[in-house]
Amino acid sequence: MTDSPKLFDAVLTGNAPLAKKLAEEGIAAGRDPEELILQEMVPAMDEAGRRFEANEFFVPQLLIAARAMKEALGVIAPLLAESGAEPLGTVVIGTVMGDMHDIGKNLVASMLEGAGFKVIDLGVNVSPEKFVHAIEEHDASILSMSALLTTTMPAMRKTIESLCSAGLRNRVKVMIGGAPVTQAYADEIEADGYSDNASAAVTLARKLLNIQV
Repeated sequence: MTDSPKLFDAVLTGNAPLAKKLAEEGIAAGRDPEELILQEMVPAMDEAGRRFEANEFFVPQLLIAARAMKEALGVIAPLLAESGAEPLGTVVIGTVMGDMHDIGKNLVASMLEGAGFKVIDLGVNVSPEKFVHAIEEHDASILSMSALLTTTMPAMRKTIESLCSAGLRNRVKVMIGGAPVTQAYADEIEADGYSDNASAAVTLARKLLNIQV
């Protein structure tokens, strides 16, 4: 049987090939797929987030940890689907219309996925209508929007207005982020939350859905 700390360490240190190998070995040894995620992979990503907050990790370390997590998750996710295991919630994420930046958005998506959320990544340059359609299609509980330019930030307001028009605003929590975005802007457009980094985004998502860790 796989020694538990090894998968934790492989994810935390960003060793993607080893993380995938240990996940495969764990499954082959009869480990519960959900247990592998909740007891090893999620704690590893949480620790990566803690180190980022403490300035012990920086964006490159978070990126490689997230990549290792995705490799292991690729082995485990199909088994979770077969077993009927429920994600913590469904998050629709994307960079808003007119904005082609995706590094920060990709990192947030990976961190959320590593924390146990189902993530629907719409990519970049996402129109309000596309966000609304995805929320309806996937019955999402959270919408996460990113903007890296001050000129594209107004698309966040337009998307929230579109949610209101579609009658979806009360059923989905909206979180926003990106370099020029602030808590004051989140308050102004009546978003439910703001985060300035990927680790904080996971904490915020859990808080918005009242998930205890």
